[in-house]
This record gives sequence, structure tokens and C-alpha cells, in this order.
Amino acid sequence: MYKFGDIVLAQVQFADTLEIKIRPALVLFQEYGNVVVAGITSNAEMKGVPLTKHEGAIKDSVIKLNYLFTISEQAVKRKLFSITNHKKTQIRDKLIERLQ
Repeated sequence: MYKFGDIVLAQVQFADTLEIKIRPALVLFQEYGNVVVAGITSNAEMKGVPLTKHEGAIKDSVIKLNYLFTISEQAVKRKLFSITNHKKTQIRDKLIERLQ
């Protein structure tokens, strides 16, 4: 079972193509065999919440809160690590800010 704050390696389909790639993603929640995630990119020019190598990322990255999607549990290849409670709070605050 995956939970909020887990960084996973998963098969994701890009919005602009039918291409499926294995990429890191942040788990927001899991329910009924589906996992809702936020995409992660190593493109530092993208907007989002920073995720550093010091925090566990392979390279400095950005959690893209504007790139949320639902994947099947089977699309998750493995859990990589979990983010800190401080980072979880940052992400919650940014998501709530966007929903208002």
C-alpha cells in the first residue's frame, strides 16, 4: 500500500503523446486499486515544489503539482523513498492554495 509522501517509480503516460515512460512520481493517495500521483521532473525550469538530492532524489528535481494523474497500482514499479513531514506540509499547502 502506498501513502501520501511516497516517491515511486511508475509507468506514466504523457498528456501530449501516447508514449508511456517510467518516471518518478509523488503519491498523493491510493484507493480502489488506483494511485493518484504528481509527476516529478529533473527540469529545474519547471514550476513546482523542489525535491533535492539531499532529500533522496537521484538528481535535483521538481514535484509538478500541475501534473496530477491516476495510475493503476500495477503501473507502480517500486517505492524509492518517502519525503519528510516538512515537505508533505509544503505540498499540502501548495495544493490547497491552488484549490481556493
